[in-house]
Amino acid sequence: MSFVRLPFRFTRLTRSATRSSWRPTAIGSRYMSQNINRDSTMGKAAVPLDIEPSRLTVTKTMSPKVLPPSKSLIFGKTLSDHMLRIRWTEATGWEAPSIEPCESYRFRRNFYRYVSSYVLVGTINLSPSATVIHYAQSLFEGMKAYRHEDGTVTMFRPDMNMKRMNTSAQRLALPTFEGNALLECIKELISLDRQWVPKEPGHSLYIRPTLIGTNGTLGVAPPTEALLFVITSPVGPYYPRGFKPVPLHGTTEYIRAAPGGTGAYKLAANYAPGVVAQKSASKQGYAQNLWLHGPEHWLTEVGTMNLFAVIKDKDVTELITPPLDGMILPGVTRDSVLALARNHVSGVKRLEGLPDVMKVSERPINMGEIIQSSKEGRLIELFGTGTACVVTPVDRIGYNGGDVMIPTGKDGMGPVSKPLWTELVGIQTGVIKSDWNYVVAQ
Repeated sequence: MSFVRLPFRFTRLTRSATRSSWRPTAIGSRYMSQNINRDSTMGKAAVPLDIEPSRLTVTKTMSPKVLPPSKSLIFGKTLSDHMLRIRWTEATGWEAPSIEPCESYRFRRNFYRYVSSYVLVGTINLSPSATVIHYAQSLFEGMKAYRHEDGTVTMFRPDMNMKRMNTSAQRLALPTFEGNALLECIKELISLDRQWVPKEPGHSLYIRPTLIGTNGTLGVAPPTEALLFVITSPVGPYYPRGFKPVPLHGTTEYIRAAPGGTGAYKLAANYAPGVVAQKSASKQGYAQNLWLHGPEHWLTEVGTMNLFAVIKDKDVTELITPPLDGMILPGVTRDSVLALARNHVSGVKRLEGLPDVMKVSERPINMGEIIQSSKEGRLIELFGTGTACVVTPVDRIGYNGGDVMIPTGKDGMGPVSKPLWTELVGIQTGVIKSDWNYVVAQ
């Protein structure tokens, strides 16, 4: 009988392999962290386990993919070689994390019938009655890793994503987890696929952590089984040929969120209903929806981005964004823009190009105020913010049969958004030193 060499290598991470502070210790045939609360008589966990980086296993692909040319990258189309997977059950908690090949084949032999076959790994097998399919028990995050000029790879403010992901999980009755522990596992994933972090300026590795309910039960109830997985994809600049302001359709026939709903959480169910609205806006000649709420038409978000408006009142330039009132997603880029602007106002760090006299406000703003300030020549600019685009300038809003024109600069950006974008991108790419960067590999 002949044998076939398996195209994978299995490695269990030790302290030296993980390069982290997690200290594994052997308990039976499994590796557990030393701080697990265990029953001394039965040897079983007294409470469901949290994510344990010390239990992480790695199965490396022996057939790595060919990296595509950076100029041919399409957002989200190309996945890197590996993915992270962590299973959860109500009875036992989080199981051992594993990094494994993404979209690869593994040899399998049935030793009873002596039949050989290949099975696809890096895929997700679900019951037809899985709760994620029927009841949309699904949430995700969007993060990026950047390669600096000296070769260092960092993630930008990933602690914020972990906090938001746990908040979303609580909203769906999905299991929560220790954010730093998941970050340690993601760090190992990116370190393994470090060559997938593009070197070209403006490029990055997009990171998509996802959590879904997987138990096969028809009936609306908290899930008893779940799966957390992370995939990554190299992406190019959002505006490869320079900034291009986008026109918005002031959308009143559809709503994105409502008070008491789920607009403040990054749930999969929040995104699919927006596709029809976006198609409708596109048919009318607009790139995205400006989501308006209530009879007063309060501005909430731009497509899938947070919203900022800049209005001048005498000598004061006011940067305005809608408050986190339960309908607005607490975006990481939104929070970063606010922090940079407030540091400028307080004098902690003045940004070149921003107005000397400036006010930062988280307050409601409606279309009436936008139209009035535009007529009076006080509307300076309007822009969206998000992980994918960082900043997206707006040049007009279609509203009630007409267009409200928004000023933009020669390069497409405005006098407030450009200095903020310059500072933010400088931090992300390592040109500007900041404790917002989480070092993955050096």
